[in-house]
Amino acid sequence: MKSTKNNSIVRIVTFLFFGLALIEVISEFYIYKPLILVFKPLIPLALILLYVIESKKRDLLFVIIMSLSLLTNLLFIPDTTVCLFYALIVFTIHRILIVYLIFKLNKIKDTVPIVIATAPFLIVFFYLFFETPFIPDNNFALLILQNLLISLFAGISLSSYVMNDNKQNSILLISALLFVMLQFVIFIEKYYLKNEYQEVLRPLAMTLNALAFFSFYKYVIEAEKLNDN
Repeated sequence: MKSTKNNSIVRIVTFLFFGLALIEVISEFYIYKPLILVFKPLIPLALILLYVIESKKRDLLFVIIMSLSLLTNLLFIPDTTVCLFYALIVFTIHRILIVYLIFKLNKIKDTVPIVIATAPFLIVFFYLFFETPFIPDNNFALLILQNLLISLFAGISLSSYVMNDNKQNSILLISALLFVMLQFVIFIEKYYLKNEYQEVLRPLAMTLNALAFFSFYKYVIEAEKLNDN
């Protein structure tokens, strides 16, 4: 009976999450800052609530990761150089913790497949990076670290899927690919097409953001269940 009630609550909160995401995407399309300021932080909060309800383990690390996502979302709203710099710092810490959590959940021992799977992503991201017309000096080191982390994240996900094609690794790969696309969109918007096509790129980035984090939450739940068994 308790499990059925729990499942009903999870479905309700999931519906709430996607409702919040839809409103946020529409707000980004119309660049309506008051709604963006309200709904953007609510998306990671909804995922924290989902995780606390569904997870038996309730790992504090996941809550910290989503809290950093909330802070990053807030720092991206003003669209100023200073806020972008601080957003990159918070997002870098956030990405480091995500990679650590994946290593922790997947119990990875062999690093050779990860290195092989990471290399193509590194080549693509660093090609894009060095072809960028202008990058502020204070963002340079952070963006290099960001490229390393997203490439490693994608490499871990791809190698885990190839080596062991189970449900948790399939979801992780979907999440990683969504994060890779998100990184491309944000990078292009901030450094290639600054203040151009925001009505297209911002909603696209927010859609990818919501789907990527929801997929990551589902991966964590599945990984925890598998590890318990």
